[in-house]
Amino acid sequence: ATPIGNVGDASARLVAFLERADIVAAEDTRRLFDLARRLGVYVNGRVVAYHDHNERDKADGLLDQVETGATVLVVSDAGMPTINDPGLAIVRRAIERGLPVTCAPGPSAVLDALALSGLPTDRFCYEGFLPRKHAERVQYLRTLLG
Repeated sequence: ATPIGNVGDASARLVAFLERADIVAAEDTRRLFDLARRLGVYVNGRVVAYHDHNERDKADGLLDQVETGATVLVVSDAGMPTINDPGLAIVRRAIERGLPVTCAPGPSAVLDALALSGLPTDRFCYEGFLPRKHAERVQYLRTLLG
């Protein structure tokens, strides 16, 4: 996971992955290089754009590289890939192909919000991004009540 607003939240594992990955698949390559600069890290691997519009097309090609021994790191702009960010397609395909998958845990806006909400934390439901338009958002939230 990449930091959500505070670069100090970057884990040592993330820093190591950034330095050692053969390929870094980034949601936004500019934001990746900005993060690396702020962390004082040099990204040694090949950097490729990997976002909502191309993740399904690129997943198998990246996994082909894993099969040849390459380490592929998927990073989102902020937070954990697959959680309302690109990454689900490659994780699913890796599992289907029997390839190893791991993550560098880190900040989570969902868990931060839950922890600071005062609500019970033993059970919760995450619905992802709500609709932007007010009327659609209200309608969607009403469906959750039923």
